[in-house]
Amino acid sequence: MIDWLKRSSARPEIEIDGETLPIVLRRHRTAKRMTMRLAPDGSEVRLTLPRWADPNEAIAFARARTQWLSTQRAKVPPRTAVQPGSEVTFRGSLVSLAWDENAPRRPALIAGQLRVGGPIEGLETRIRRWMERQALDLFETETQHYCSRARLDPVPVGLSRAQKRWGSCSEKSRIRLNWRLIQAPDFVRRSVVAHEVAHLVHFDHSPAFNALLASLYEGDISEADGWLKRHGRTLYSSFG
Repeated sequence: MIDWLKRSSARPEIEIDGETLPIVLRRHRTAKRMTMRLAPDGSEVRLTLPRWADPNEAIAFARARTQWLSTQRAKVPPRTAVQPGSEVTFRGSLVSLAWDENAPRRPALIAGQLRVGGPIEGLETRIRRWMERQALDLFETETQHYCSRARLDPVPVGLSRAQKRWGSCSEKSRIRLNWRLIQAPDFVRRSVVAHEVAHLVHFDHSPAFNALLASLYEGDISEADGWLKRHGRTLYSSFG
């Protein structure tokens, strides 16, 4: 993938509902048509271009569709502050933040509360890092589980902070999973892990891939996919 903006002296922008957003243009060697998306947090407009596309035409394309972008941006959940007394989502449930400056700095989930101490400065960062550790522990366990079901050796697992992908599988047999999935219900997170493990065998979305995924995942894939389609944006409402 080549980012056209790295070679551009001016970063294009677009005005939506009185607010100016950046337009991010990227070329993709396999793209056959131009696609436009809004970042999950509504912070920028993203255009993926085929190799032959004219960047100026792509910018004009986006600016001619401000109404569609406005509609999409209205669906973005409002940003939720992470502060004492607020709630965050963990494994599909809301937990309240109980902060005490004199308590241990390392967060601990106790009786439905996420208890954390230390200075108020950096509170959100400490909680995010705790959630990332929880996510990685679960991802590693679940990846090993699905690799065993697929009769594969376990592969390394890493965290991703991607804005549009829940998971990825490299040709070097390494899986990366979006840490924000720790906020989703368990059946949703596990479906993504199973999906990426299936890609270790079939690096496509062929019937053989779908058959393998159905044999690995214990739940209903369509239900998990539907949850992400309906609620995936909400996973970006906290932890900017």
